[in-house]
Formats: sequence, C-alpha cells, structure tokens
Amino acid sequence: EDPSSSSSTQNSVAPELPGFYYDPEKNRYFRLLPGHNNHNPLTKDSIQHKAMECKRLRLLEEEEKQIQKTTRAGLNSSVLLQKRQLGLLSSTSYCRLVHELKVNCMQRRKIEIHSPDSSVAGTNNFKIIVADVACERIFTVNDVEHGGCKYGIINLSGLGKESLTVEMYDNLYFTNRKVNSVCWASLTHPDSHVLYPLKKIKLSFSKLCLMGIAETPGCASLLPASLFSSTNPGDRPGMLCSFKISTAWSCAWCLNPQADNCFSTGLTRRVLVTNVVTGHRQTFGTSSDVLAQQFATQTPVLYNGCRSGEIFSIDVRQRNRKGQSWKAIRLFHGSAVTSLHLMEAEHYLMAADMGGKIKLWDLRTTKCVKQYKGHHNEYALLPLHVNEEEGLLIAVGQDCYTRIWSLQDAHLLRTIPSPHPSSKDAIPSVVFSSRLGGSRGVPGLLMAVKQDLYHFSYN
Repeated sequence: EDPSSSSSTQNSVAPELPGFYYDPEKNRYFRLLPGHNNHNPLTKDSIQHKAMECKRLRLLEEEEKQIQKTTRAGLNSSVLLQKRQLGLLSSTSYCRLVHELKVNCMQRRKIEIHSPDSSVAGTNNFKIIVADVACERIFTVNDVEHGGCKYGIINLSGLGKESLTVEMYDNLYFTNRKVNSVCWASLTHPDSHVLYPLKKIKLSFSKLCLMGIAETPGCASLLPASLFSSTNPGDRPGMLCSFKISTAWSCAWCLNPQADNCFSTGLTRRVLVTNVVTGHRQTFGTSSDVLAQQFATQTPVLYNGCRSGEIFSIDVRQRNRKGQSWKAIRLFHGSAVTSLHLMEAEHYLMAADMGGKIKLWDLRTTKCVKQYKGHHNEYALLPLHVNEEEGLLIAVGQDCYTRIWSLQDAHLLRTIPSPHPSSKDAIPSVVFSSRLGGSRGVPGLLMAVKQDLYHFSYN
C-alpha cells in the first residue's frame, strides 16, 4: 500500500456517519465541524494531516532501523546471482533487478553545507535545485525570509569523501518575484557544437542559468555561472542580460545547432522563442497557459504542455502563422500538464499532470504506452526526473513523498517520506545521478527540503 494514501480503516471498523469521525483507538464517534476551527481540532483537514504524519513517522522509524522492504517477492542479491549463474535471467533483467535492490537499500545521510559567507549558510529554505548535465554543480533557488528568492550554486566535489560536505556560493542577486522554472543553458562559443551529446559533456562547457519568473511585470534573466564562483572574484566573463516578458510559467534552452542561442518561455496563452544574440523573437499563440517545455536535441522542435491538458510540438524554424496550424504532434491529458521529459532516443515523451497521472507517450503513434501510478498532485508545478541509464523514474508528490518507479514495467519501487512534516512550503526538490560530483563522483539521490540537504547513497 502506498504510505501516502489517504485511505482509512474507518469503513472496515465502523460505518461512516455524515458529520462524524470515528476514532478506532477510543472506539467512539466525534462530531466534525466544517473547515478550520482553532477551538475544535476535529476537522477533516486536521484528521487527514494527523494520519499522514503518523505514517510519515512510522516510515522514518523503519528506515532508521534499516527495515528494508522489497517490492517483489523473493528479490534479494543472493537469489538474483544464483538465477543469473544458472542462466534463468538475462543480462538486461539482472541489471534491472539489481537497480531495484539498490533503490530499496538507499539510506539517508545529512550533508554539511559550507559557505564562504557563514552568515548565509543554511538560513534560507530550498525551493528548487537543478543539476547541470555533468552533475558537478547544482543551481539553487532559495526563499528569502522577507519575501522573494535568491540564487546560489552548490559544488558537489565533496560528495566523494567519507564526510559528506559541499560548498555553496551565493551572490548578491535576489528577486521579489516568484521563480517557477529554472534550466541550465549555454551561449555559442568555438567549442560548443561538440557538446550537444547528453552523456559526454566537456568541462569547458559554458553554463548559464535561465530563470522563468512568473509575475507581472516579468522577465527572463540570463546569468553567467561565474557570478557565483569565488576563485576569481574580479573576473566576470559572460553575458548578463534580462528580457522583459509577461507572465512566464516555464522556460527551456535549445541545444540544437539549427536554433542555437535560443530559449523559449511559456507564457499565458502563447509561446515566445527568443534569440539571445540577435534579440529576434517568434510568438506562437495558444489557447491555454504553457506550464511545461522542453527542446529536442536532434531537431529544433519544442514540446509544450498546457494548463488545458494539451501537449503539442513546434518546429521553431517555421515563421509565425495565423491560427494553430503550426502544431505538429498533439497529445492530450485529462488535467494541466506540469512536466515534460523527452527520452534520449526522442521517440518517447514522459508527461505528468495535476491529476497525479504520469504517462509515457509514443511520439510515432501518438499513443500512451505506459502509466506510472501512485504520484500525487493537485495544483503544484512538480518536475519529473528520468535516469535512463539506471532505468528509473523519480517524482516528488504534493504530499511530500518521493516515489521511484521502474521505467521498464512502471512498477513502484520505493516511497521515501520527507524528513520534515508535510506542508505546502516543504515539498522536497531532488536530483538523481550515478555520478554526483562529476565523472568520478558518487551515485545517489540528493534531496533538498527546508534548509537541509540530504544524500541517499545508491551503491
């Protein structure tokens, strides 16, 4: 059973009476008052929150006692090895099941965060963390106490040591606007064209952070990552610029050479594609707000997910057209699409929505081929994290549980409770990689929640 499910044992113990709550411990009914009431704690919200907190504490206790639960009967390392030696398992099946064992054996350890400025270390809550392609650094968006957000970069090189420590570099930039979307980007330079493959990225790759800010008046800011470095404080190369836009919900950077130096922002009822160098803009009108975006790498095609549940693609090489005849592929979800992930071969697209549905679409047949059940979302813009090398899908739900599925058969492998009580402002942000800290880094899951950063070892 999913630990975060709101199912109750009330129906199996006593019949449900309208306006009353049955307490199985006291074996009696209590009257419920509608809505929130400070004098009467017996409201539906308080009862549900109490039940969720009890389940969370129980799961945390089981994790501390290292009570490992496998999702498949008889799944353990000795049995797998024996079946492999007897030829009962193929190499692909053996590797997939070994990854499932690794997922179930991950243990949480708190990471110590150091900062050159000790006054700012650990004083602001993490809101968003996004790793670069090489997983050497993490760009962070932190809430500021007096409102707004500030930015920083965490260096992950310290994760390879016995004591888990990382360096966090802040800067003086902060905004009083809400940041909805963050992605890493790169401006064109002499060696940028060989850096497009996803698995092999050179260390000299110029990285910048593109932030979509969702308030009016809004803007899309392009910040050089060197602003956060303490190695050469006097050297500030790169382009620091800001583009005025209306309300932005999402952003994406294009790595295809046919549309280099371009980024897209998903706005209210339109898509805006901007060339950073020339300033040229293309506008595509839509019938709904664009909440999620991702560019393909093999072709200059942009995929968009809308509040209406529609997913469509745009070839950015075409000029603006009247109407919506420029839409190529069109898919449909039952509720607002909050996240998109294009698979490496670019034949499949993963999408999540506000109904808690996660679907894998075949772009060649425009049909849903798999569904990943258990995700919880009703209103939040929550990202998906796909690691094809390990065959895993990771998503954090609105209920603050981190869930991990098998990509191949959509089986829910593990549900990780948050170290902090569940609340709207404490939804964890995660990063998963087999090389945290670079090519010689450590594998695992990073979880940022409140002011803390945790590492779940994957080995």
